[in-house]
Amino acid sequence: MYDTFLKTVFLYLAMWSWVFGRGTRAMSAEEKTVIRSQIVEMFEHAYGSYMKYAYPADELMPLSCRGRVRGQEPNRGDIDDSLGKFSLTLIDTLDTLVVLNKLEEFEEAVRKTVRDVRLDNDVVVSVFETNIRVLGGLLGGHVMADLLRERGDRMQWYRDELLHMAKDLGHRLLPAFNTTSGLPYPRVNLRYGVLNPLSRTGTESDTCTACAGTMILEFAALSRLSGETVFEEHARKALDVLWEKRQRGSDLVGTVINIHNGDWVRRDSGVGAGIDSYYEYLMKAYILLGDSVYLERFNTHYSAIMKYISQPPLLLSVHMHNPTVNVRSWMDSLLAFFPGLQVLRGDLKPAIETHEMLYQVTKQHKFLPEAFTTEFRVHWGQHPLRPEFAESTYFLYKATGDPYYLKVGQSIVEKLNTHARVPCGFAAVQDVRTGTHEDRMDSFFLAEMFKYLYLLFSEKHQLPFDIDDYIFTTEAHLLPVSLSTVQPACQGNSTETYTPPADDLFTHSCPSAQTLFPNNPSFAKTIRDGYKYLTGVGRAHQMSSIRGIELPLHDNGMEPVEFLKSMGISLTPLNEAAGGATGTVEQLDSSGQKGVYRVKLIAELSQTQEEEEVVPLIVQVISPPYLGRMVLTAGPAKFGMDLTKQEHGVKGSIVKSAPYSACGPIENAGELRGHIALALRGDCMFAAKARRLQEAGVTGVIFIDHREGSSSEETPLFQMVGDGGSTSDITVPLVFLFSHEGAALTAALQEHRNVDVLLLPKEKQLGHGEKPLGMNIQIQLDRGVEPEGDGQRTTIQLVLEPNEEEEDEGKSQTPSSQPSTDGQTPPHDGQAPPPVGHSPVTDSTPSDPESDP
Repeated sequence: MYDTFLKTVFLYLAMWSWVFGRGTRAMSAEEKTVIRSQIVEMFEHAYGSYMKYAYPADELMPLSCRGRVRGQEPNRGDIDDSLGKFSLTLIDTLDTLVVLNKLEEFEEAVRKTVRDVRLDNDVVVSVFETNIRVLGGLLGGHVMADLLRERGDRMQWYRDELLHMAKDLGHRLLPAFNTTSGLPYPRVNLRYGVLNPLSRTGTESDTCTACAGTMILEFAALSRLSGETVFEEHARKALDVLWEKRQRGSDLVGTVINIHNGDWVRRDSGVGAGIDSYYEYLMKAYILLGDSVYLERFNTHYSAIMKYISQPPLLLSVHMHNPTVNVRSWMDSLLAFFPGLQVLRGDLKPAIETHEMLYQVTKQHKFLPEAFTTEFRVHWGQHPLRPEFAESTYFLYKATGDPYYLKVGQSIVEKLNTHARVPCGFAAVQDVRTGTHEDRMDSFFLAEMFKYLYLLFSEKHQLPFDIDDYIFTTEAHLLPVSLSTVQPACQGNSTETYTPPADDLFTHSCPSAQTLFPNNPSFAKTIRDGYKYLTGVGRAHQMSSIRGIELPLHDNGMEPVEFLKSMGISLTPLNEAAGGATGTVEQLDSSGQKGVYRVKLIAELSQTQEEEEVVPLIVQVISPPYLGRMVLTAGPAKFGMDLTKQEHGVKGSIVKSAPYSACGPIENAGELRGHIALALRGDCMFAAKARRLQEAGVTGVIFIDHREGSSSEETPLFQMVGDGGSTSDITVPLVFLFSHEGAALTAALQEHRNVDVLLLPKEKQLGHGEKPLGMNIQIQLDRGVEPEGDGQRTTIQLVLEPNEEEEDEGKSQTPSSQPSTDGQTPPHDGQAPPPVGHSPVTDSTPSDPESDP
């Protein structure tokens, strides 16, 4: 009995430690059910609004409560290439209906698709978008319809109509591949193809890498389901060309390529817009089709990505021929899919790092901006309700089981309801800074967002089919992995031999939780902690220090506390918790069960990293005329010199860096040497700025916020963090001023040119607790007689005397007079004006920059 009880105790303790170690309370089944129901209601609102106000149009205009029909609304350029007058949103949503267990609505949607949708319209569409949304939607719908039909309870009338429509559409897309290289044209006319006098297309010479390299899943699935190999062959040929055209030195590809000669038109290389799904489809083609050639190519590219593009937690764009050169200082939101792809490969550490960075950006801006800088400022403010961040959240949760990612998913749900929901659906956000809406609800919102969110909060047994039997396309359509056994791969597949690094555990394996988390469930949290306050916004919710679990204690005649003590578990009464108790046991009166007790484990009272208090620093101006009276509150850094360990702080005169952002070669290194640099936040990481300035010979750095109007009074201080790598090489002191305080300092520099400051903890500020030193200077003319001549001479005396206020209080800190050079003490003739530039400032609030001289 004791053995059984001992196992029970430690099982519960282990479970508690597992949750607490991750820093997030496990979400109960009831809580997940509530959120899952909320997601279904949101989907019904979006899908119901489309069917009510927009169908059979391609998309819903949620602000206008009507459908968007190509040619009847103002042209939006390339965005409208997704619209083909084929009820896009309906087709894109088909398999989502099944995932959400809305089987009756699915059957009705298939009937409408078969009855109403036409694919022979005289309209020019994007080959890429039509493939992933319409062809993928028809195939995903067919796979689900076939599954339900085989079960015998639904879709008994279905005779592969969606597959026949998919084959028809595939043939309408094939003319796009009629190029000398095999790379497809970017657009095709659904009725007239390409190069036909009526087609209005065929003059293009370029396409994006993702546009040409994101065909293989849908085209290969169509070939293997229909028996017509032509589709897979063309998609495979396009991938072969891209592989051959990679830069052999870096193994990277560019963003835009000429479809006729294969020359690169844009040589920037990243994992975001223009390239993203090319990498995704190489990995997933291996999973879907069982062809190791795709995996070998993916691994080659992935090694290059991790060598040149991945700069944790950032994913930057580089020049494919010179990959050590970053080509831009911003990232686009489409790269948010990449952590999910890294999960599929089993490389979880960088996936966790990048995902956490993206989550911090959503905390700052509510949604991921369409593009944001490496300092996490908005570059492009739009947010068209993209699902990539939710996608990566889903994959990370399934790989780790960490309830933290459920909280992330819950935040996505809440923000969509709060900031995007409108009476007729959900509206894209025109600018995340203002929250204004755009009259747009793209089909991918229904195809992907609700699918990933619903799956995130669902257990396998709650789904109408086994999700592990399917692979997600880039549009989240479901294709069965059994297709790898339907027919062999295309003949002639070949690639150069790829030898993975010896220490690469995951090159030919699926992710393993046991390998990744060997008795260390806090692994993910440990990685995330370094990026908690990456954007400098917000603080983590403080967890309760007391957590309760229930243990069944058998009635054996011993007092529960004594019984636990006999097993070596020391407990202390709850009222002694403040003194460092580790836990208590009390009888659970409300349980109604004899022998049931509650164990309350009390966390250590020392603060964790999530709750770490920011020690405020100051920048104190000590040169005349301020003499220590200007004291500016500053934030610290987690790297560089620790000012709290410097008895007297760091002193120096300040000089502006050129460039002011310090994100390029320092142009005034000679001027900066031996001084404290002023640098503007933005365009690159704090650590990168610090390294450049340290190399220039500075003795410290003061970073000034680029966001106008920010101040220490209104914004919580935060600690600047590094760039994800080692920062032990940075040894100079670093402090951060909000823009209000920074403006006061730069105004002083502009006025007085030579400005000396002290960088030190607030508690050690110069003159703290004493009245600031003040003095009046009196100039007096004294006519005297030359000792050895007849002439008279004029001398100037400086008389130091206290301020009137100090004299009244009897607390003068300066002598009332100073002996003159001839030993005389002149009388006081009057009160001199205060020193020029006098600008008293409290020890916590800077003066108004506009009122400073």
